[in-house]
Amino acid sequence: MEKVYLIGGLRSHIGLTGGMFKTVPAEELAAAVLQKIMAKYPFVLQADGLLCGNAVGTGGNITRLAALKAGLPATIPALTIDMQCASAAASIELAMTKIGSGMADILIAGGFESTSMQPVRVYAKADPRYREEGFTVAQFSPDTISAKAMLEGAERTCQKHGFTREELDAFAVRSHQLAKKAREENRLNEIVASVFGSEGDEGIRDRMSPKLAARMPKLFTEEEVKTLLAGDRASLPIKENVDRQNVLQEHKVAVTPLLTAANACLMNDGAAFVVLASRQAVEQYDLRPEAELLAGFEWGVDPRYSPEGAIETGAYLLQRCDLQPQQIDVFEYNEAFAVISALFARKYPELTARYCPWGGALAYGHPYGASGAILLLHLWQELKQTEGKLGLLSIAGAGGLGTALLVKNSRL
Repeated sequence: MEKVYLIGGLRSHIGLTGGMFKTVPAEELAAAVLQKIMAKYPFVLQADGLLCGNAVGTGGNITRLAALKAGLPATIPALTIDMQCASAAASIELAMTKIGSGMADILIAGGFESTSMQPVRVYAKADPRYREEGFTVAQFSPDTISAKAMLEGAERTCQKHGFTREELDAFAVRSHQLAKKAREENRLNEIVASVFGSEGDEGIRDRMSPKLAARMPKLFTEEEVKTLLAGDRASLPIKENVDRQNVLQEHKVAVTPLLTAANACLMNDGAAFVVLASRQAVEQYDLRPEAELLAGFEWGVDPRYSPEGAIETGAYLLQRCDLQPQQIDVFEYNEAFAVISALFARKYPELTARYCPWGGALAYGHPYGASGAILLLHLWQELKQTEGKLGLLSIAGAGGLGTALLVKNSRL
């Protein structure tokens, strides 16, 4: 396999749903950042393609639409990938394999998302899932059509592993504090582009503390959590035709809901792209590689416990590459839920200082289709500024999926 180099990249500021990008369609947000990419890296006008993730957009090949709006040459093909939260990471992995196999020399990869402009869809009337009001969340698993499937999976995972709310909230507080420190030290200036007048990431709470986190509302009631757990115990699908009251009666013990507005990420808008190149392109355009993409891996887990996908996929990639966790200098895992951070700390207790050292999605936000590229951009800067050698990013996706990438600092 040919070597694959990261030349650079940019992300937008990350907005909250209904925030600074509330009137900006996803393709317009993507186009604005792509224009910044074109200005900073003019050689991308010779790119062999644009590969992007998008999870909740309007459908179709929305990446092609974004490329044309950005003014990329019409001769550059575009492909949209939907692996939900892992979409951008999967796009980068595909770009890596295309360059590594000699099928391309320069590719732009990443993703973009607008939850503010997320459309409402309607199943065909002949479909048993049809509801007149339509739906915004696709079905990810055969056992549920719940719009809260990801939240339910996170709550189940919290309960399964016996975490406490205090443990989970501690990771949320950590994330905001580290993100605030990184912002104050201008750690991310090289990779963040202002578009549509944006001035900063909207999700970082400067005053986040254990006391504030403890006051945040729970996302499920005790009865709803009992239903989730009893449903698992009885192997019952979570559907409207389940007699919930009878299921609840099977669970007499008290259950404490663990998922809250503090330890679960918010909904976000954002776009992020990286530029990858082959050795031939590096020589032809006199480029200076920032990092080398060494390996990528995808894995599946039980969709009822989808947050486990980030941990399992990262672990399997290390195994396939014959690496010990201690050899990794920085871990960038997408902490869509604090339970992912808690699982990491439980698996690698001696390495928690290397985990999301500048904060993660609990603070910055999680614009689904863009998050994998955001992770890679942050990982690149962390390795560069701390002179680390190896970095690992991993991200879970809806339906019980995960994508991981192994990155080497080219500056050492």
